[in-house]
Amino acid sequence: MSKTIKRRKFIKLIGAGTAILQFQSFNHNRNRNSSEQPNIILLFADDLGYGDLSCYGHPTIRTKNLDRMAEEGIRLTSFYSAAPSCTPSRAALLTGRYPVRSGLPYVLMPESKNGIPHSEITLAEALKKTGYKTMAIGKWHLGHSRKKFFPTYNGFDSFYGLLYSNDMKPPFVKTDKPLQLYRNTEPVEYPVNQDTLTERYTNEAVKFINSSSGEPFFLYLAYNMPHLPIHTSERFRGKSRAGLYGDVIETIDWSVGQILKTLKQLKLDKNTIVIFTSDNGPWLNLPSRMLQENNKPWHTGSPGPLRGYKGNTYEGGMRVPCIIRWQNRIPSGQVSAEMATTMDIYCTIIKVTGSKIPVEHKIDGNDILPMLMGISSTPTKIFYYFRGKNLEAVREGKWKFRLSNHARKDIKPGQPPEPELYNLDVDPSERYNVASEHPEIVSHLKQLMIKFKKEIKTKSN
Repeated sequence: MSKTIKRRKFIKLIGAGTAILQFQSFNHNRNRNSSEQPNIILLFADDLGYGDLSCYGHPTIRTKNLDRMAEEGIRLTSFYSAAPSCTPSRAALLTGRYPVRSGLPYVLMPESKNGIPHSEITLAEALKKTGYKTMAIGKWHLGHSRKKFFPTYNGFDSFYGLLYSNDMKPPFVKTDKPLQLYRNTEPVEYPVNQDTLTERYTNEAVKFINSSSGEPFFLYLAYNMPHLPIHTSERFRGKSRAGLYGDVIETIDWSVGQILKTLKQLKLDKNTIVIFTSDNGPWLNLPSRMLQENNKPWHTGSPGPLRGYKGNTYEGGMRVPCIIRWQNRIPSGQVSAEMATTMDIYCTIIKVTGSKIPVEHKIDGNDILPMLMGISSTPTKIFYYFRGKNLEAVREGKWKFRLSNHARKDIKPGQPPEPELYNLDVDPSERYNVASEHPEIVSHLKQLMIKFKKEIKTKSN
């Protein structure tokens, strides 16, 4: 063995040992006092595709701030949202549970009467019990017909944003409900100037961070972009080689840069966990109602090398970018293909802040901090792919089994679904169905789905 190889192995061992010691020290000390509790910033984009950031391979969109954040932390390449659409993915993020459990498996519309149940323990509610100041900015989409569904009734001290998607207004949707900008529980703007939304959200976020110095805080910033209809201000228009869509993504990247800059100025960057991810994949299969008011088919994102898009259970619909930075805790420069989900974010944040995992409900997420720190593999071994209440696929390790006709162009209407099996380690694009070559794996994964369907008492297809 050469001296160079020996040296590299020695450095890796030292790094792993340091990470283990840091983790043990953190676990020992984290409940001593609130000053040691990390601040949490959760940035959640809307319909951002797996291939939309330059650090995930986009050739013409420049995301220098997110790229730097990835260099200073970890970039996950097998990270999943719990649903391929807006409402259920947000429910899972803030409850740590598959959305069928909380009764929110479908997208809420302006006339919808339901919302997040009072019995659910949101991430904000869990953190408030341990002294966190909390704020939600941007898109809520977990209920709006009654005040009890609003963010300020579900653990957030304050709210500034839209109650649902930015397209839920005429001519895109037939509704008499006005799309309004809210502060807490009162509308403050109608009609909404969407051109400046991302910038105004960013200003609110910076104000909140500045006002929270000295006490732990949780900031949930859910951008309305790049969900159609896409908007950005004049200062960002025409700046990207990728057209208007690229301008919108680069505006979000600017926003991330402003937040990171504020943390550094306040000397909070080393004690703040910053997470950036998306609610689902890009909306490529656009309904005709969206192609109005100068919206174009190319005003959507990219799934990168993945098959599928928003609304289906192929990888492009649910595998999304995820970047996590926690300086001096999570080693920098990592790229990991370990499997993780938005539900894991819920559990990890609760654990890392010294809060308590709710015992009232079954929680589907896991604490992935040891994996993020590079000292263990992921505890998330199985992931179930839902479309609404339909359980359509399961992944265990490298294997993904899918049993659904939805989004399949090779199946005639009325024909029974044929099993699909993909080795995602070698075929993340899901091009090669190897179900016939591995009947024992198909049988095993099918049994996992049957067992889970019985647990959640839902139907398939």
